[in-house]
Amino acid sequence: MAMLLKLVNAKKTIEIGVFTGYSLLLTALTIPEDGKIIAIDVNRETFEIGLPVIKKAGVADKIDFIESEALPVLDQQLHKHGNEGSFDFAFVDADKVNYWNYHERLLKLLKVDGLVVYDNTLRRGFVAMPEALVPEHRKKDIELTIEFNKFLAADPRIQISHASLGDGIIICRRLH
Repeated sequence: MAMLLKLVNAKKTIEIGVFTGYSLLLTALTIPEDGKIIAIDVNRETFEIGLPVIKKAGVADKIDFIESEALPVLDQQLHKHGNEGSFDFAFVDADKVNYWNYHERLLKLLKVDGLVVYDNTLRRGFVAMPEALVPEHRKKDIELTIEFNKFLAADPRIQISHASLGDGIIICRRLH
């Protein structure tokens, strides 16, 4: 992810789904000293687990943590003057049900040639397995992920690359 941040010279970023802050720390270490990250998560407690490491790394001042559902925050960002088309990079690792909603808002917030990275798009390989082999308790989740992946593949506003890092990521570059 650090390479992606460097490729787009990311300075203004947004992260949806922070958990303990691993990717947040990586982003904060990679962007320039005057870079900023809007970090959104519904659970401040998990963010605070990683906060001492972020502080020790000297990058806490780059992070604006917002404890909230992401959609209202994204809508607020869209209504702030000058925000549309101003973000360089976004990372999404949150509730998969809202990936479609995040995508629409993030494309408005991203600059042309900006990147959005969606995590967990391979779902431990289940997206490529015959449905009969997918455990019953995972079927709905896997179906949503497959539909989202197809949606991104058909979206003419972006160029995509799928990487099998971890649980799979899709990298989307805004075209226009």
